Amino acid sequence: MDWLELCRAAVADVRGVLAELPTRVEREPVVGEGLGGDETTAVDKAAEDAILARFRDLDVTILSEEVGRFGDGPTVLVVDPIDGSLNAKRGIPFFAVSIAVASGETMGDVDFGYVYDFGSGEEWTARRGAGAWLDGAPLGAVLPKDQIEILGFEATRTNLIARDAPKVEGLAYRLRTMGSLALSLCHLAAGRMDAVVSLKGARSVDIAAAQLLVREVGIPIELFDSAEPFTAAPLDLEPRSRVVAAGTRELCARIAGALSA
Repeated sequence: MDWLELCRAAVADVRGVLAELPTRVEREPVVGEGLGGDETTAVDKAAEDAILARFRDLDVTILSEEVGRFGDGPTVLVVDPIDGSLNAKRGIPFFAVSIAVASGETMGDVDFGYVYDFGSGEEWTARRGAGAWLDGAPLGAVLPKDQIEILGFEATRTNLIARDAPKVEGLAYRLRTMGSLALSLCHLAAGRMDAVVSLKGARSVDIAAAQLLVREVGIPIELFDSAEPFTAAPLDLEPRSRVVAAGTRELCARIAGALSA
């Protein structure tokens, strides 16, 4: 199966949806609630419908943010039709399609990761054991700094920032709150950020694709509220733990310790 070309076709499908729903007026009406617990907006549903139509006839099991899990094929597709949906519905150009292809039921079973940024047009890919790429160019030559100049916060409701930002004073020089966990992890893999952390539990649909880029360039990533190894985390819709990734395991541990205090 040519997963790269299928993912590119899915991007074209979602681009068509965005053209049909061009502004906040069309994109933001709430049309339901996803199985992940968040409100489903018109643009979320239309993007998911488009991607599912692309993949539903394949012999796969699909895990998607709004409709949950269906199918019983041996390959598991973990799909976030729009990661950064608040940005998407408000017209802020920092949101992505995220698709992970796995041969099993855990994070460590992800074989192919694909993230497409609709703002920049950048295409991020990774293959297990083979590396990670940005627009076809290998990643890994530029890695995060050993000292945290830029720390990315995600899942950034104001109460969570008010609670946690003071805890990283002295540990990180500056914060970025971009609005897409998948894209923030991709930027980490490219050395554009020095660490990324979610301030609430991350779901596999948010990170399954991007975590493979991070791990393929040798950057540590942990679910620091969980005792199990990161690679053993199940591919499901449960927000089991906050996630942290940084240039070294020591920095991961320092961030996790500070935010758990």
